[in-house]
Amino acid sequence: MNDGVHTLDVEKLSDYLTHQLDEFTGIKKSKKFNTGQSNPTYLLETAEKKYVLRKKPPGELLPSAHAVDREYRIIKALEETKVPVPKTVFLCNDERIIGTIFYVMEFVDGRIFWDPTLPEIDENKRMNVYEETVSIMAELHKIDVEKSGLLDFGKPGNYFERQVGRWIKQYRAAETQSYPEIETLIAWLEKTMPDDDGLISIVHGDYRLYNMIFDHREERMLALLDWELSTIGHPYADLAYQCMNWHIPQIGITPGLAGINLEKLGIPSEDDYVSNYCSKMGINSIPNWSFYLAFGFFRLAGIAQGVYKRSIQGNASADNAKELGAAVPILGEIALSIVGRDSA
Repeated sequence: MNDGVHTLDVEKLSDYLTHQLDEFTGIKKSKKFNTGQSNPTYLLETAEKKYVLRKKPPGELLPSAHAVDREYRIIKALEETKVPVPKTVFLCNDERIIGTIFYVMEFVDGRIFWDPTLPEIDENKRMNVYEETVSIMAELHKIDVEKSGLLDFGKPGNYFERQVGRWIKQYRAAETQSYPEIETLIAWLEKTMPDDDGLISIVHGDYRLYNMIFDHREERMLALLDWELSTIGHPYADLAYQCMNWHIPQIGITPGLAGINLEKLGIPSEDDYVSNYCSKMGINSIPNWSFYLAFGFFRLAGIAQGVYKRSIQGNASADNAKELGAAVPILGEIALSIVGRDSA
């Protein structure tokens, strides 16, 4: 296939996997998915089965980013839990095969909902989708980190303090110009850091509707995808990242739920969604909620800035990288509006 910097040597890859895997009979077709901003992802078809390959992008990369070997490890660890994930097939650490390390997993056939208003399904079924997303999130956060063998999958200490520091570094490394909205947000996050409450769990890191595959007929999640940002951390990071949807406008690069009549659409409010999560986790409320939301927007801005920087360097994985770069100050502005609203 001819895909610029993301071209696969299909013949070499096919020969390699045929020798490595018992049931692999050679690649008949390969196609790069258009979606996915970070790690290039491909559909591989043999005569009998479909597989998905995830690889690092080529070129100079930000520190600790694009760790597909970590993705493989967490997906494999979750295969026997109540959290649905694709079945892992193979991890290749040999960069000589296709130029970067990669892993292969089974293809999951289902629906992906790109728009959180769920226009594809009846309004009386939309609540079921949101119920499923919060149920799976709670199942993920209830997993015993030690028993799952993942204690070393993250660092000890204040998760948000560590993450704010990490994403400031990532953002600075990808920075192409200064945005006052982002600078104000960074200062606020550093000043308003909550004390460590000791909660830890497996954190997905990008818990959004478009990273989930649902059954074609039921509102049942078949697979939670894109574990690149997963770690051992604070569960509220996932909850806040999902709840950013309620603060993002419908028109934009990523459609959101802000300003929409949710009751008419059959979609829960942010408060109802958070209350549902609290009920499933056996807690009453979540202090410092505006901080968790603001951090989520800053991290998303950091991710968008990283994609934009890679597009300048010529190795972005998706076509709308420049649009994402333009979204960076907008994300900062939304975060500051949440902070200002709650302060008032």
